[in-house]
Amino acid sequence: MWAIESGSRAWGFESPDSDFDVRFIYKHKRDFYLRLNEQRDVIELPIDDTWDVSGWDLDKTLKLLYKSNPTLFEWLQSPIVYQQTDFIERIRPLANQYFSEKKMLYHYLNTARTQMNKYLSGDKVKPKKYFYALRPIWACRWIEKYHSIPPILFDDLVKELLPSQMKEHVSRLLDIKVKGPEGMEIEPIKPIQDYILDNIQELDVYIQNVTEKKKEWETLNQFFLEELGHD
Repeated sequence: MWAIESGSRAWGFESPDSDFDVRFIYKHKRDFYLRLNEQRDVIELPIDDTWDVSGWDLDKTLKLLYKSNPTLFEWLQSPIVYQQTDFIERIRPLANQYFSEKKMLYHYLNTARTQMNKYLSGDKVKPKKYFYALRPIWACRWIEKYHSIPPILFDDLVKELLPSQMKEHVSRLLDIKVKGPEGMEIEPIKPIQDYILDNIQELDVYIQNVTEKKKEWETLNQFFLEELGHD
């Protein structure tokens, strides 16, 4: 139904030796979903140095859509498409309907915090880890500013949200990232470290005042039944 590239290649800051993260959404025939025993709802192929391939069943996909799962929302936006059907045109409007600012803010903020605490606090750091922290920070800022789903492309976030005083640092870092090997390490860049920490603290305060309304299931239930009727 939908097969795309995820991860750094879809975000637009892959390294020369980055692997391919292929993700897809699939469905079974209607009878598959009428069994009493629970069925597996993911497909995962063996991972190697080049390929990481996995997919979600339609049932799982819609349950995650209800939860405003950021990973799924990124899949639906990927600019690198390997296979598609008109399913994508039907599900994208639902993504807007089930988008939750609070859930997505928590996800991206915690992602940035984890990257900072786990990978960016030592004497040597991997350039890619800065982008794994900066991108979710700007995704949060996008939500704060526009109250909408943040774009998947790093460049779109940079153009809209990168402060002028950070442009030189981020531009130099991006040049290092895209030209160097995936596992390379550099000295920490203090202005970027401080920028990430300051944003995490500010967003921690902002998110406390974000409210959300409970979503209904009926639209997704109906969508699921209709999709099972499509070939």
